[in-house]
Amino acid sequence: MRRALHCWTLVKLLGVSAVLVLSVHVLLRTKDVPRSPRPLTDAEFALVSPLTYRFIHNQPAVCARSPAPFLLFLVPVSPQEAEARGAVRRTWSSPPSPPSPPSPHEETLTTLTLFFMGVTEDRGQVSSLQEESTRHSDIIQMDFLDTYQNLTVKTVMMMNWASTFCPNASYVMKVDADIFVNVFFLLPWLRNSPRHDFITGSVIGDGRPRRDRNSKWSLTEDQFPEDRFPPYVSGAGYVLSADLAARIAWASRFVRVVPLEDVYVGLCLRVLGVRPSYALAGFTLRNLFEIRNLEYDRCVFSRLIIVNGFKPGKLLRAWQDFSTRHNSC
Repeated sequence: MRRALHCWTLVKLLGVSAVLVLSVHVLLRTKDVPRSPRPLTDAEFALVSPLTYRFIHNQPAVCARSPAPFLLFLVPVSPQEAEARGAVRRTWSSPPSPPSPPSPHEETLTTLTLFFMGVTEDRGQVSSLQEESTRHSDIIQMDFLDTYQNLTVKTVMMMNWASTFCPNASYVMKVDADIFVNVFFLLPWLRNSPRHDFITGSVIGDGRPRRDRNSKWSLTEDQFPEDRFPPYVSGAGYVLSADLAARIAWASRFVRVVPLEDVYVGLCLRVLGVRPSYALAGFTLRNLFEIRNLEYDRCVFSRLIIVNGFKPGKLLRAWQDFSTRHNSC
């Protein structure tokens, strides 16, 4: 009798727990339901409208080949970062062999890497960029000023480019040039990921605006009057389903520009009612998108998707070991 009573109590507790979990889930999803946003004025939208800017270098046909890239890497850089672009080309953007041979019924996990930039006042960059673009066919340059404050403009232009010129890609990854990307882990991992309304990375769910005017990340109350950011993913590197690039570009018509590009993408996601997904693994729920600077360790890195803080020389040295020995862990 006592055992039956204990079992019944356990059943009731499990039932209450299930109701609480469901209630929390409903509340969280309710917060995601997009409100009726107010369109920006023409002057406000002009800052991120693709009609405002023109291409200096473009690769409009690079995605037209068959098959379309499984993963499109868009790397924001400044024109003068030629060394960083060279390091990316020689490392994770061109792995020495496919990370895993597909079965007859699986798609080929191809990648394509493009470097996205604005312009600077250094006129000496013009001829060298022309030569680089001709040689590698991976430079996309538009005539907005390439500054930290314009990273949001650059990000929206990347989303517009992906949706316009590479709509048949499966995924898009925005990733900085100083990031170590473990494509050997990333590509098979994405094969089983959602294909619609999906964005993942290092999720920041408790971000608040900094009001200190001396901070690089300061926002005034006029720029952002709320006291909390919606969930967003760190701009160091994040992956989204290709359809979401077009939807973020559309949502930019309703979101005032803030100079924090990753927060801005989070604001666009709120308009769309999309929440970023956590990328966690293992019993310790480790974050696969590591935005801390870690010393290179092949076996640690083999279980991560990205690691932050890799200047060109460091990236080249690490990749020389990792590309051939990552399977030995």
